[in-house]
Amino acid sequence: MTAWRFARLDGLTAREVHDILQARSAVFVVEQACVFQDVDGADPESWHLFARSGDALAAYCRLVPAGLKFREPSIGRVVTTQAARGTGMGRALMGEALRRCAALWPGEAVRIGAQLYLERFYGEFGFARASEPYDEDGIPHIEMLRPGEGP
Repeated sequence: MTAWRFARLDGLTAREVHDILQARSAVFVVEQACVFQDVDGADPESWHLFARSGDALAAYCRLVPAGLKFREPSIGRVVTTQAARGTGMGRALMGEALRRCAALWPGEAVRIGAQLYLERFYGEFGFARASEPYDEDGIPHIEMLRPGEGP
């Protein structure tokens, strides 16, 4: 069973913030060869969800309140580190993120900006394409929406 850590930025330790930013940089900047401003101002307002494998961060995402990135709450900066890929950690992360979204924002839809090649993966969690493809930092993306679950 995976032990998840879930906190606002000011509830994280300096080491946790370091490890999160290091993992995001390793995947989004180095692996994907994408120069972009990762620290975008949304982290202080967001919730951060992650799990470790031993001492190393294995998976991470942030839950962003409505109105900050999209009209709806969103899940972003979804990362499974290279060492944790192929272990099911990405699916576990999304399942946990959606449970946390439902607790924070009951009944609300969730929107994501997804890399186009991951459309089928996110579709497995109830997300459907909600935009035409667009370029974000040289990588094809689409918006996807998961409808809110009514009472």
